[in-house]
Amino acid sequence: MTNSEFEYFRRLVYERSRINLGPDKHELLAARLGKRLRATQVSSIGEYRELLETRRREEEITHLIDAISTNHTFFFRENAHFEFVRRHVVPEMMERARLEGWTRFDAWSAACSSGEEPYSLAITLAESRLAGVLPWHIEATDISNRVLARAKAAIFSEASVGKMPVEHLRAHFQKGVGPQAGNYRVKPDLTSNVSFRQLNLLEGDLPFQGLFQVIFCRNVMIYFDRPTQEELIARLTRCLVPGGYLLVGHSESLSGIRHLLQSVRPATYRRPPAS
Repeated sequence: MTNSEFEYFRRLVYERSRINLGPDKHELLAARLGKRLRATQVSSIGEYRELLETRRREEEITHLIDAISTNHTFFFRENAHFEFVRRHVVPEMMERARLEGWTRFDAWSAACSSGEEPYSLAITLAESRLAGVLPWHIEATDISNRVLARAKAAIFSEASVGKMPVEHLRAHFQKGVGPQAGNYRVKPDLTSNVSFRQLNLLEGDLPFQGLFQVIFCRNVMIYFDRPTQEELIARLTRCLVPGGYLLVGHSESLSGIRHLLQSVRPATYRRPPAS
């Protein structure tokens, strides 16, 4: 891929998704473009560029963004966050619910990919002190319709669930048999508490009616430049209840970004409580 071709795709991706591909992403972009060349059965990057400019533009740009933004994940990735929710967020918010009259605990998995993150959070909440005391619900969103389809199916490979404690697997999954041998389906008691929808975090008004006690938005900021990071954090902050928590990826930080959140611990931030 030539430098001019890289610049063309870099600009296109930024305009459509705000994902910022710096010079160090040349090899990543080439690899992801290779997947789209094979899928569209074109023989060169130049021919693929022509396809984007003249034929099936909108549909294929969506597939391109999907290919660039989708990364491997698994259940309970960066498990310290789920432990923090169980040990600190849930007890604190249950006490606030008692004092302030909340009728539900709401969480948002803002870049849910193929579903491992929101279902890990669902397991955490189902096995926490919330169970049987305060109803809970998780909104799960992603820019990619392709990974959302996998998340909604709620069927995962053994590799995806392999790092999970066996007691979670037995309690919350159905083991596949026959053609589904080696796969695991999330049980309905969890899937009924998780809603999925396609969403670009930086476009238009966010579609939620209420505020969230906790938001997971992990390994998303790494794709964005500084102004876009600040815009994203401001939008997420407005979606938190006062005193609510934002969890970002462990490789991410709000250092150097203008924001209104309080740092709690690495990769964990809190909207200041109402005075």
